[in-house]
Amino acid sequence: MSTSPDPRPLTGEPVSLDLLNTRWIQEGVVRDLLTGTEGLAVWLAGTGLDFPADDTVLRHTLEARDALRAVIDTPHGQGDGRRSGTADDDEPGGTTDGDGPASPGPRIAAEATARVDAVLGHGRVRLTLTAQGPGGTPEFDDPSWGPAWLAARNYLELLDTAPDRIRHCAHDACILHFFDTSRNGTRRWCSMAACGNRAKASRHYARTKES
Repeated sequence: MSTSPDPRPLTGEPVSLDLLNTRWIQEGVVRDLLTGTEGLAVWLAGTGLDFPADDTVLRHTLEARDALRAVIDTPHGQGDGRRSGTADDDEPGGTTDGDGPASPGPRIAAEATARVDAVLGHGRVRLTLTAQGPGGTPEFDDPSWGPAWLAARNYLELLDTAPDRIRHCAHDACILHFFDTSRNGTRRWCSMAACGNRAKASRHYARTKES
């Protein structure tokens, strides 16, 4: 069965952040892809996750999204990737004026981590030895937890790889997230064409008004 086109402005991020990006702001209104199983089908197809788009999978996926939001959007916590300082927004991702990459903040609240741990408790990785060498196969106590568990596990992988590159778009009116893969780690916007240009336009308007 074919699915509807994905309406989101940002796709293709690691699955944990892509799940968070099922919520976005359009014309000042928060939109949500996961209001029903049709939107779930769109998200599953876009992420390549082969699971049924049914009500149970949707419920568990929303539980994982809420848990990840609680962790990543904790003010000044691990995922608070907003950056201070001004930027040269003429370059993709921008640059800061010497502040360097955003660093992980204080420890995430225990309540928030417990919510992610609860999702992780529904699966495990069974270690295997293959012809290519060591491997691992995800296993779930209930397959309906599959997408939720994979998203939560992916977040742990990002933390293990580069926690300071888990970013929230620097635009105040944006709720999208991304994993900064730029060489210098200076990306600030979900999209330079969208939020980056909006920020430039706002600053230009402010300077014009002052003069």
